[in-house]
Amino acid sequence: MNEPFGPHLTIDASQCDAEKLKDHTFVYDILDQLPTAIGMTKIMPPYVVTYREGKVPEDWGISGFVMIAESHISIHTFPDKDYVFIDMFSCREFDIDKALDILISAFGAKRVTTNIVQRGLEFPRDMQPVRVMA
Repeated sequence: MNEPFGPHLTIDASQCDAEKLKDHTFVYDILDQLPTAIGMTKIMPPYVVTYREGKVPEDWGISGFVMIAESHISIHTFPDKDYVFIDMFSCREFDIDKALDILISAFGAKRVTTNIVQRGLEFPRDMQPVRVMA
């Protein structure tokens, strides 16, 4: 069996700082600073939007995404429901405890559920590149 491709951390958090859940700049800043703080390589600035067009008005929130060389980090807030979903997927191990500490503290979350899935258990890491003959 191959080594995993990498961890996928999911965080469901509530009982957060209500102002932070609705702060576009705050979500941008987390996505901008977190990769460096956990030793990842940001390859583009974060993309963050405020979403208010859903069929359920209280489901509005801030959604943001940053691509990192190792994969991605995303954040989706639901201010009226006091909830934030965060995903971090990486092709290599990272300090999960540090990432959790930073994110839980940043949002002031009092209730947190986390999951870690090791992805890509069958990912072929030892294949040689295909050479095209002219």
